[in-house]
Amino acid sequence: MSNSLILRNIHSLIGIEEGDVLLKKGAGMAETGILNNAWLLIIDGKIKSFGLEPYNIADFSEKEDQTISDRKFVNSLQVIDCAGKMVFPSFCDSHTHLVYAGSREIEYIDKIKGLSYEEIAKRGGGILNSAKRLHETSEELLTKDALGRLDEVISYGTGAIEIKSGYGLNTNDELKMLRVIKALKSLSELSIKATFLGAHAVPAKYKGRQADYVDLIVKEMIPRVAEEKLADYIDVFCDKGFFNPDETSRMLEAGIACGLRPKIHANELDYSGGIQTGVKHNALSVDHLEYTGDAEIEVLLNSNTMPTLLPGAAFFLNMVHAPARKMINAGLPIALASDFNPGSSPSGNMQLVLSMGCIMFRMLPVEALNACTINGAYAMNLSDKLGSITVGKIANLSISKQIPGIEYMPYYYGSNKLDTIILNGKIIKSGIPA
Repeated sequence: MSNSLILRNIHSLIGIEEGDVLLKKGAGMAETGILNNAWLLIIDGKIKSFGLEPYNIADFSEKEDQTISDRKFVNSLQVIDCAGKMVFPSFCDSHTHLVYAGSREIEYIDKIKGLSYEEIAKRGGGILNSAKRLHETSEELLTKDALGRLDEVISYGTGAIEIKSGYGLNTNDELKMLRVIKALKSLSELSIKATFLGAHAVPAKYKGRQADYVDLIVKEMIPRVAEEKLADYIDVFCDKGFFNPDETSRMLEAGIACGLRPKIHANELDYSGGIQTGVKHNALSVDHLEYTGDAEIEVLLNSNTMPTLLPGAAFFLNMVHAPARKMINAGLPIALASDFNPGSSPSGNMQLVLSMGCIMFRMLPVEALNACTINGAYAMNLSDKLGSITVGKIANLSISKQIPGIEYMPYYYGSNKLDTIILNGKIIKSGIPA
């Protein structure tokens, strides 16, 4: 029995779900299983069992039909004493642009002065600025910098993450980004999903020729990405000033034909038709959604698509807030993700996202936790493996410091409330400073 670990004296084990629960929606978002004064056993990187203290030695059997009658195995376990601490599933951050070159703090000053997202983009800033920098940066340096960012988000409790391309905007540089993400998959303990986002913006050289750029994506980029098996998903920025629903449909259909399921940017800047387009093509998620009305809610209710809100971008850009409360009351699920990127959400701290869900969207702490864990996992097609305390799931867990309860996590925003991180059943960081 290798890689065996037991968490003892857990003050609160939070996020317990049955194996067939893959997402939480509507009123169910405010519900989760909680066990106080608990233990949890990890064997070979997975959650083996859990229960109330004191533990029963029979629960530690490696096989269901085998009972351990001596204490040899029990004495070999690595023990973590969680007295006064909470244990919950690691965050699943389903929308990031974590691979990038350089920062964009000068544009931040432009925003303070009142320039809009679209105005900065028209001046060659925004995504086009990041594309220029990425073109000039080697894969090796991009990988090194991204690993540093991954270490940071791990320290705040992220255990699974989706990373998009989209700062290449030409075939070679998009492939470069996706190769970096592939390298990160092999170098990090995180569960990582890769998304091809060649349609993040229209390059300057295609100004006035947007249809030609769509042709390039469909006829050259997507086949190359599929041939090299570099992406799990395809994304399009379907919004005002970027790509319209017809262009989006064409690119998504080309991606689907190559085995890439859609995950799209939609309705961040206006009622763009992006939500309807995503649902039409069975998108795994539609993300941003600041402009979501009754028609969009109705479409989502009749779909398997996860509505994903990105409060960091709304906060940083001072945008209108997505109607999260209305969406939940209508019966929808909600996922929360960081949108970690250098231009509109320069933070991958999911503890802060959890707080923003409560402060900006009026979500209850348990609703926000479900949005950051099991629903985020669903938005990466990983909720059968991650996102809850469930026997058989991968042991990606966070252990808090000694705090009063789950409500304290979003309430005490701005500091790291975690003490220990466990990924794939391994202790990754212990005693993380605040």
